[in-house]
Amino acid sequence: MIGHSAARRECCTSSAGRRAHIVPAIILLACIFSTASASAQTLAGTITNGTTKKAAVGDDVVLIKLGQGMEEAGRTKTDANGAFRFKLDDSGPHLIRAIHQGVTYHRMAPPGTTSMEMQVFDVGKKIEGISVTADVMRFQALGNELQGIRLFAVDNKSKPPRTQMNDQNFEFYLPEGAQIDQSEAMTAGGQPINSAPVPQKERNRYAFIFPLRPGETQFQVAFHLPYTGEASLEPKEIYSAQHFVVMLPKSMQFTPGPGTAFQSMKDPRQSDALVQVASNTEIGQPLSFKISGTGTLTEATGEQASAGPEGGGPAGRDSRPGGGLGPPIDAPDPLEKYRVYILGGFALVLAAGALYVAKRSRSAAIPDFVAADVAPVENQPPVRPRTSGRSGMLLEALKEELFQLEVEHKQGHISQQEYEKAKAALDQTLERALKRNAARTSA
Repeated sequence: MIGHSAARRECCTSSAGRRAHIVPAIILLACIFSTASASAQTLAGTITNGTTKKAAVGDDVVLIKLGQGMEEAGRTKTDANGAFRFKLDDSGPHLIRAIHQGVTYHRMAPPGTTSMEMQVFDVGKKIEGISVTADVMRFQALGNELQGIRLFAVDNKSKPPRTQMNDQNFEFYLPEGAQIDQSEAMTAGGQPINSAPVPQKERNRYAFIFPLRPGETQFQVAFHLPYTGEASLEPKEIYSAQHFVVMLPKSMQFTPGPGTAFQSMKDPRQSDALVQVASNTEIGQPLSFKISGTGTLTEATGEQASAGPEGGGPAGRDSRPGGGLGPPIDAPDPLEKYRVYILGGFALVLAAGALYVAKRSRSAAIPDFVAADVAPVENQPPVRPRTSGRSGMLLEALKEELFQLEVEHKQGHISQQEYEKAKAALDQTLERALKRNAARTSA
């Protein structure tokens, strides 16, 4: 009896000892999981179909981490309410990609973002309400080469709003003998991305296989062609345009072709620039012209750079290669509101002394912010944008995002508090990226 009691006491003591060891372990594990949960941030969002005004159900949503490049960090589908949710492993910037009917839509998620709303739109191969706002051709001549940039601003005002997408979504012509150096596309409020136009059966005709989402889409093509001191050009317009613009250095000469209706305009920010405009052009309307001489387009400097629209204050033009938004040219309405197209493109520029052709085969000037802007289309030739190094891509993307933030702030689209929060986060990320890039370079 005594032995039995002793055995029982020994068993209880042993169990108590095991419990004494187990309890701290449980507490430790709970602390670990608690810490992990506290450090993991949740990003929740809702996607609405802007065409039907209902929840976008069953759409693919991709979380992209913008660390040292672009890395897919998660993938899910929207639920019956159009909602999605991601666990974020770090506090860095992310990009959210939503895919609806084969077309992608994107939204930046700066550090600290916990919720967001996005819109997608139904897709049609051919929709009404699409028009060309501006068709701008910029030229400069260096030696035996004529360098050009053609920019299109396309407005989609479809009702209800829809996205147009087909195998020849936006077509255009380039001059005879032109060779494309670089091409880009940009949606309203987005970042310029590399998008290669596809040659069509007809000579010198190309097509961007890029979606025309509701709002404005810009296309830009840099090209070069042989030059003997003069060139006769005959743009073929596939669409009517509110404004067709030709811009040259004043050291070159512009001669309009027969039957054309060009008007000379002044650009107070670039006194060395010659601007010719034909308004409300129709398909088949004569737009031929001859250019001769040599010269380059320079950036505005001196008083022009410091004078605002009224000549009395800073204009707020940034120092990006594309020049950003400048003040209006000296022209009556409605041309004034299209000044951004006339003053230049959104990424490339014909700068003084800059031999763009020498750089064209080295690297892309703008990051490939979106790996594939649309889902693969059957029998569609692959479009492979050129990219620089991953760190270079990140640096350029951050710079572009900072510029976009400044524009939205100046236009009053975001509050001062939102501006300061986003800018601080972007500045911090950019500083880290610059340090990493410097370390790699020194190594």
